[in-house]
Amino acid sequence: MKARASTYVWQHPDWPDLRYDRVRVGEVLAKARRAQGLVEGKLAALGIEQRLELAAEAWSQDALATSAIEGERLDLAAVRSSVARRLGVGRQDGPSAPRNVEGLLDIMDDAVQRCNDPLTHERLHAWHAALFPTGYSGMTKIRVGGYREHAEPMQIVSGRLGREEVHYEAPPSGRVPEEMDRLLRWFNAASEPDTWVRAALAHLWFETIHPFEDGNGRLGRVLVDLLLARDSGEASRQFRTSQRLLDRRRDYYANLERAQHGDPDVTHWVCWFVEQMQAACEEASTVVDHTLVKARFWLDHGRTTLSERQRKVMNLLLDAGPGGFDGGMSTKKYESVTGASRATASRELIDLEAMGLLQQLGGGRSTRYYVNLPGWVPEST
Repeated sequence: MKARASTYVWQHPDWPDLRYDRVRVGEVLAKARRAQGLVEGKLAALGIEQRLELAAEAWSQDALATSAIEGERLDLAAVRSSVARRLGVGRQDGPSAPRNVEGLLDIMDDAVQRCNDPLTHERLHAWHAALFPTGYSGMTKIRVGGYREHAEPMQIVSGRLGREEVHYEAPPSGRVPEEMDRLLRWFNAASEPDTWVRAALAHLWFETIHPFEDGNGRLGRVLVDLLLARDSGEASRQFRTSQRLLDRRRDYYANLERAQHGDPDVTHWVCWFVEQMQAACEEASTVVDHTLVKARFWLDHGRTTLSERQRKVMNLLLDAGPGGFDGGMSTKKYESVTGASRATASRELIDLEAMGLLQQLGGGRSTRYYVNLPGWVPEST
């Protein structure tokens, strides 16, 4: 969504005097916290290097997702190489990321590394400046590193020019410093006992004020990252919260819009947000499960002598999961992935089966190979 200037009466003059049903939220929160505990327990079973590799991929995907929510596409290879350099893991020799992408990663990293530092106007302004290093949003020059100063408030709209749909109208720019003072005092006081509930409220409050000319969505989600890091430390990098919000973007916008329209009871928003946290933890748990399976597989077959091509193919199959490599591995796919000749591909697949790493199904041109793990080989092809 995008913002534009308009005349409007501020809808939340009594903010943050909001309320939510603590019993309903508590029930949802208990389920979400169980999911969090499960994934953090699984992470503890991994080695440091494995956790860093998972964190690097999760961080890369979340950076892409928070930008995609705003309609911006990033180069995955550039993001991955920058994240790898920051964490000291994986391939660090990929393409360089543009300054604005490095800026996004800078603020995401700052939120985690300095999660316990106070949130200040200056820190938010620095985050904003990092997002827009040229002083432009697309082709439009904007105020960078400072709150908006339009004489009129902002409309949050979507749709093409001339047929925009207005979703929400933010407070006048003259009230932004005062409203941000109130938000920061509340944020730093940590008066809300549960961090995830505070993340839900902080994100809603920040998006309601909409303090900058552009970048409010990304910065609002970085506030969530900061609070998750206070709650879970480095493990919070595994929770792809922006990816989850991207997957539910229509619901995300609808629930934000509903909570921004004057009703002081925000129970629905808080419950919805916590449910997304639960889902993000469950998805992270599945990723960790795959990593544990892969680690166990190589522990069992660590002494098996493989060619570089064979090891590459096995890792691709393991990374794809039980159903991720559609149709199994064929000789033709092996050729494509490794650059081997047809005869070499056929021979090396037969060798992998003989060593017990793969299981063959079918015959002739329909021959397919699957990782020899329980549940990974289909009953029929």
